[in-house]
Amino acid sequence: MKVLIIEDEKLTADDLADTIRQADPSCEIVAILYSVKEGLVYFANNAAPDLIFSDIQLGDGLSFDIFGARPMSAPVIFCTAFDEYALKAFKANGIDYLLKPFTLTSVEAALNKYKTLTSAKLTPNSDYLHLIKEIIAERQQKPSSILVYYKDIILPVQIDDIALCFVKNEITHILTFNLKTFFPKSNLDELEKLTGNRFFRTNRQCLVNRKSVLNATSYLSRKLSVTISVPFDDIITVSREKTPQFLQWLSEK
Repeated sequence: MKVLIIEDEKLTADDLADTIRQADPSCEIVAILYSVKEGLVYFANNAAPDLIFSDIQLGDGLSFDIFGARPMSAPVIFCTAFDEYALKAFKANGIDYLLKPFTLTSVEAALNKYKTLTSAKLTPNSDYLHLIKEIIAERQQKPSSILVYYKDIILPVQIDDIALCFVKNEITHILTFNLKTFFPKSNLDELEKLTGNRFFRTNRQCLVNRKSVLNATSYLSRKLSVTISVPFDDIITVSREKTPQFLQWLSEK
């Protein structure tokens, strides 16, 4: 059985590939794709595999951008960090999912569901992609929290209360509007996915809340310098390449 993996985190993708082979040694991993761009190129030049394991949110967009670009015959098992309650709707429509972090047991169960569907010659409901998009949009709009460390305590901090997430001395920090600093369980890449379009990754070290941005001005080498509403010692810059995307995001304020 030919299996394709779409996952933007290499360690997670490699772990998933190993687990799939362990669950079913007959599986051949034909490719691992790390972005929407790679996915579009791959399916434009290659036949569809028997089965796809795909993350939903990739670094450059949603995997639906890949599947919506051309007719897709291969069934998809989604790998996601969303909770099971939100995913029950599309699970009932015949598409299974792996809730991160996945296990050998969950991968085996997903493969068994695929085999059951194919042996019965069943096809998923054609509305499942639209349904999952609605679930994602709903979750992105709803306030949620992030777990952080405070001394010896782990507690939730509301995303709306966060002004800035940043990395300093290789440690990820969260700075709130009331000037409290916390240390999250997640790294900056993970926080970028959790916070959704309310936040913008200005550079490798900073993730800013739209509500915290006061203005942006020209900076060296055609970069932008961003001023936020809370005290912050470092200059927050946006690269020339990301400037159009940042200004579009800021215009939605």
